[in-house]
Amino acid sequence: MKLPESGLLLRIYIGESDQTPEGPLYEAIVKKARELNLAGATVLRGIMGFGAESRIHTAKLLRLSEDLPIVIEIVDTEENINRLMPYLDEHVKEGLITLEKVQVIKYRHRKS
Repeated sequence: MKLPESGLLLRIYIGESDQTPEGPLYEAIVKKARELNLAGATVLRGIMGFGAESRIHTAKLLRLSEDLPIVIEIVDTEENINRLMPYLDEHVKEGLITLEKVQVIKYRHRKS
């Protein structure tokens, strides 16, 4: 797949414990992005963070949190990102969603 030189970076900040009826929300978002043929998605698990309620979530050994911060990053064209937005509007009940313009330098994959 070839992406144009400019695109959008979609970042979705949620909690690890956020769920859908089918399982973790981050898994559902990645599966939906794949179903919509987006270029790719990466899920990052934070070791510490806080959100709107200012409650600290941390992975420290003495206080293991089961709700660590999760960030899902997706880079694609504006058109493709916009196809995912209705799903996010419906399923992300708490969290933060950001969009920013990015310059795509290289996007390659191995040929099968």
